[in-house]
Amino acid sequence: MASDLDFSPPEVPEPTFLENLLRYGLFLGAIFQLICVLAIIVPIPKSHEAEAEPSEPRSAEVTRKPKATAPSANKRPKKEAKKKR
Repeated sequence: MASDLDFSPPEVPEPTFLENLLRYGLFLGAIFQLICVLAIIVPIPKSHEAEAEPSEPRSAEVTRKPKATAPSANKRPKKEAKKKR
């Protein structure tokens, strides 16, 4: 009865080029996703160069657009008569 059992390893075909490409591409994609998640979770301190640039704060008056401008010319005037149906 012990001679009936076959404990030899099964024959597995060699992976093809496309299977290898898919396998390593999935590994690279998983590593990329882990890096992206870690970049969100782990805070990175700002460099000194980035802190030096905004030394002059923008005033609210400079960023606002003037609201008292004339109506734009690309708007069509309203029609006087209604369309007949």
